[in-house]
Amino acid sequence: MTGLGGAEAPRVEIIGERVQLSGEWTLLRLSPELQHIRTRLHVSSPSFWDMTGVSRLDNFGAQLLWRAWDSALPDSAEIPGNLRAVFERLAHTEVAVPPRPLGDGILAPILAVGRSVLRFRNHLGDFVVLLGQLAIDAAFVFRHPTQAPWLEFSANLFKVGVRAMPVTALVGFLIGVVLSYLSALQLKAFGADVFIVNILGLGIIRELGPVLVSVLVAGRSGSAMTAQLGVMRVTEEIDALSTMGISRYLRLVAPKVAALTCAMPLLVLWTSAVALFGGMVSARIQLDIGFSFFLETLPRVVPLANLYIALLKGATFGLLIALVACHFGLRVKPNTESLSANTTASVVSAITVVILVDAIFAIATRNIGVPI
Repeated sequence: MTGLGGAEAPRVEIIGERVQLSGEWTLLRLSPELQHIRTRLHVSSPSFWDMTGVSRLDNFGAQLLWRAWDSALPDSAEIPGNLRAVFERLAHTEVAVPPRPLGDGILAPILAVGRSVLRFRNHLGDFVVLLGQLAIDAAFVFRHPTQAPWLEFSANLFKVGVRAMPVTALVGFLIGVVLSYLSALQLKAFGADVFIVNILGLGIIRELGPVLVSVLVAGRSGSAMTAQLGVMRVTEEIDALSTMGISRYLRLVAPKVAALTCAMPLLVLWTSAVALFGGMVSARIQLDIGFSFFLETLPRVVPLANLYIALLKGATFGLLIALVACHFGLRVKPNTESLSANTTASVVSAITVVILVDAIFAIATRNIGVPI
């Protein structure tokens, strides 16, 4: 029997207790009938192996026979000298036994916790390095203002601020309508219609506005920052900047952090205003409360300190989202799987950090701006 190109295909003939091999034992010739040949090789206790008919043998064919022989040359075998040398090399090759997975057994939960702690420590260390480098760059820009990346800052301010206004306005308006509608259903039952101004004003300005904008920005701008830095890592553009002596932190990270820190308070103010407008529209329809009454009552029931807290939250959340996004972007390895994984981790981590810091703000400012 011949194979491709007229060459003889590998054959296994069993004659009594004698196994006779012939043909070309290479990966190309063995692949079409590999399962059949592997079954034929595992015969019961053959006494003699004849390989005089084998014309070619590569590493794949040698490994196939070596495993059929239980990793040892048979006592009775007729193997040509050039083929025997291949098996002798296999005999002197030590195959490392794969280590037993450490995640098995009763220690699995402890090991999982330990791995999580070590990963968190690595992230924390890299985050501290990022903060330190940004502090150094800030000192450099303060001493040399002409070296500041003003163009990159303005471009990022436009992307994360101006371009985010439509989606934040739409979501803010709808949230204001929904919150006003649900509140009106309860207030109307108790005859406390006028208190809808208190609920909407305090809830949107102090809490809902900053958190809502932060979640939207983390999913929109934060993921874009991580993806941009990750793609630059994959295409080795960041390494090219380092080769040219250009600081990647000053040109790539600092403009993003500064732009988002400046844009977030403005986005919070914009979204809160639109959300209050949506609440006013819903209150006008549900409770017949006029716009003029709403606007006159709002400054009296919601102290100005709440607006300052909201703006401070916006700046803090913007700073944290940008830092987290750049941190994960710089950790991307040069492959697409790492890019997608770090982008997802960036969004999830940014939202988690925002909620944790918002809880800290709520505890720290619990006696500020809340009318009793």
